Amino acid sequence: MPKESFLVNRIKSVGFAFKGAILLIRTEASIKIQVFIAIVMTAAGFYFDISSTEWILQIFAIAIVLGIEGMNTAVEKIADYIQPEFDVKIGFIKDISAGAVMLVSIASAIIGLIIYIPKIL
Repeated sequence: MPKESFLVNRIKSVGFAFKGAILLIRTEASIKIQVFIAIVMTAAGFYFDISSTEWILQIFAIAIVLGIEGMNTAVEKIADYIQPEFDVKIGFIKDISAGAVMLVSIASAIIGLIIYIPKIL
């Protein structure tokens, strides 16, 4: 079988990534909530006419939360596949992964407050 070209391989990779993002949004309740919040914050950005710098910060904050949540979900799925029964070490790994989501979520909320509190007041 001939080796696929670099371009064909990249196109397939993007397709797999897109499929993964759709699966994440369709199957995970927490990501659905975060996507909803992202939509609300995007609408707020248009309503309050935030600056280009504020848009960059907001988009980055949204992307990092969604990305880390996706990684957290992947860690949890792998852990559950490897060890379906309760295991203290697996629980430790899952707690660390969830903690990462919490940290970026707090930082993103602070970014949102810095952007929007002055506009609301």
